[in-house]
Amino acid sequence: MKTFMAKPGEVEQRWWVVDASGRRVGRLASAVATVLMGKHRPTYTPHVDTGDHVVVINADKVEFTGKKWQQKLYRWYTGYQGLKTETAEHRRDRRPELIVEEAVRRMLPKTRLGRKMLDKLKVYAGGEHPHQPQQPRPIDLGC
Repeated sequence: MKTFMAKPGEVEQRWWVVDASGRRVGRLASAVATVLMGKHRPTYTPHVDTGDHVVVINADKVEFTGKKWQQKLYRWYTGYQGLKTETAEHRRDRRPELIVEEAVRRMLPKTRLGRKMLDKLKVYAGGEHPHQPQQPRPIDLGC
């Protein structure tokens, strides 16, 4: 019996839509990263992008447990000395899509293939998205 290895040209990528309202950020990001990598398929191959496209809607309605809205800090480097920081609550008010995008990005491989997988993630704060022509189907991630 031979081991199946997917080839880059023969992978059919589907489109899925996920409603993030009322979901915990970490559990949602973990499930979305699994779909982006293709680990939900029996034909998963580590060195080939076998994942699907994922559209996340209602990113402004995700939840954190405990006091994370006030205590969780997001830090980034601007090029000048020191780091910029903001709380999760401030980020939710400013750009709520970044909360989900960054959580998923940190769960993907840190390689060229991981960056290619991240390009297939589309996150929107509201309930509308411009990907209707791709006919995304709802997926139950069980989180």
